[in-house]
Amino acid sequence: MDLYERGKIPFNKERIQLVEYLKKEVLPRDDLYFDDEMIHKFIRYAEKNFFPLAKYQKFITPFIFLYKKEDDEVFFNEILNSIARGGGKNGFMSARDSFFISPLYGVRNYDVTITANSEKQGKVSFKEVYETVQAKRLEQQFYLTKMAITNRVTNSIFSYRTNNPKTMDSARDGCLEFDEIHMFENSDIVDIQRSGLGKIKHPRTFYNGTNGHVREGFYDRTLERAQKIFTGENKNDRLFPFICKLDTIEEMDKPELWSKANPMFEEESSYAKRLYSTVMDEYLKLEEEPSGRREFVVKRMNFTEGDMETDITTHDKLMATDQPIGDLKGKSCVAGFDYAEIRDFASVGLLFKHDEKFIWLQHSFARKEFLDAFKIKAPIKEWADKGIFTIVDAPSISPQLLIDWLNEKRELYQIEMVCADGYRMDLLQPLLEKEGYNYEFIRNIRGVQSKVAPIIEDGFANEKFIFGDDPSMRWYTNNSYAKVDKSGNKTFLKKEPVRRKTDGFHAFLAALYKREEIQDVDLEGFFDMMEDWDF
Repeated sequence: MDLYERGKIPFNKERIQLVEYLKKEVLPRDDLYFDDEMIHKFIRYAEKNFFPLAKYQKFITPFIFLYKKEDDEVFFNEILNSIARGGGKNGFMSARDSFFISPLYGVRNYDVTITANSEKQGKVSFKEVYETVQAKRLEQQFYLTKMAITNRVTNSIFSYRTNNPKTMDSARDGCLEFDEIHMFENSDIVDIQRSGLGKIKHPRTFYNGTNGHVREGFYDRTLERAQKIFTGENKNDRLFPFICKLDTIEEMDKPELWSKANPMFEEESSYAKRLYSTVMDEYLKLEEEPSGRREFVVKRMNFTEGDMETDITTHDKLMATDQPIGDLKGKSCVAGFDYAEIRDFASVGLLFKHDEKFIWLQHSFARKEFLDAFKIKAPIKEWADKGIFTIVDAPSISPQLLIDWLNEKRELYQIEMVCADGYRMDLLQPLLEKEGYNYEFIRNIRGVQSKVAPIIEDGFANEKFIFGDDPSMRWYTNNSYAKVDKSGNKTFLKKEPVRRKTDGFHAFLAALYKREEIQDVDLEGFFDMMEDWDF
């Protein structure tokens, strides 16, 4: 903190927010204490048996051993460490996990488990500890097997496993390490394992990872959670969010700012210099091999940059759709459908306009058999619990389900028009006519999408689209890309035909096409005013 405040090292926005949060909400408290003796024990242990700790590792360490005076339990029971590749996440993990099972920490049966997406990744820190025990000739203190390391004095066990919630139950762990969290599509594995904490004192959970390509998964939601801590929206959350990344993509061309993403570059060690040289070589190769840019940005700069030639918008602009929706009762709107594939997904939504912004409320349907057969990279069941999805256990998705949803919303809003792709109009048309809806089916979908494309581009760029707390819409949008033909016309396609669904986004496109049908009349206010009229 002192080095940053004296201008010696640059901090990214999230680290500045963390410092401000700690100064305001944590350090002034008199009901907390740092276990100074344990802090120094760990540092001596790590540097004797593993490596000299980097500045950022010494910064995080005291908050691992910050306790509440009333019960001597840890204050930050969850710690996020998100830094660029090569920053020493696994080495830091190895040092602290082997310390936790040792007599120096002194808590009996304090089991530590690492969970990763693959056995290879899960074994990285485990293997490092295993080899350290052998190199230091500590076999009398530890019992070693290929799957577990047990301390003979504390009976604490260090082990690893892979991310498979179907074959996993909660255990009696003291500390959980989740590695490569950017690959976790949902929180299932975390929730299952954390349900076993609390049986041993000082329960801790560490989340370790670099940015990845899975959007709206566990990693993105943990970053959102961090922002709520920084802004004071959730004062009771005891997550310690250490996040290092670039603030803008332009900083990628300023090597002096790379330490914003990788704090290892703040060091003068031979490892840090070697790492910097490697990253610089990769950066210089991008001029001749631009196809590697996306991976470099994500892994070396810990930053999310959309592919501007294909992606609908950038990650930051997509996340900006999470704005409050407000009260829409009595408002005028148009509806959009996507009902092309009745055997997997279908979506229906309502488009409102307010203060030059478009508000989109949607609901999706997914067949249970399809979800069971294909590994969709999204937490559909979690979204169903949230009320933005319905899982249908039937041979197909009945169009009546979408009409029923519209009928329910018609009691709250004024639906001016229903618009959908003409592909399934033989199924939808009689139902819409029966219920008395005005409708239009799109026959030239490419032409319509080309007309809507400037609205899409402007809407995301200027943050005019509001999806509210609907991660599925951000998932749908992220699964889509814009293809430009020789005439400059855009059409919106799927990045992957089966598992990366786009139904909600295409329903949104259909509604945007009829946006001019939305009336600027507040019917709720109009009816309230009528009550005062003397007939």
